[in-house]
Amino acid sequence: MAAAAALRELADDELIDQLGEAKHELFNLRFQFATGQLENPARISQVKRDIARINTVLREREIAAAESAPAEDNS
Repeated sequence: MAAAAALRELADDELIDQLGEAKHELFNLRFQFATGQLENPARISQVKRDIARINTVLREREIAAAESAPAEDNS
């Protein structure tokens, strides 16, 4: 996976797709680990970091959208 700067260039839909793929990969890696078939245990940590990066970029966009939206007047 790429760094956060590269993730920020992707559209929301692409990020959500990559998030799903990363979660699926993490599931498979955990399954391989449990059955003793995992060749590179460090890959689990890499995928977890990738998931966190994607979630961070999505959250940054969510916060930016909320800040740029006009404030509602309740008077």
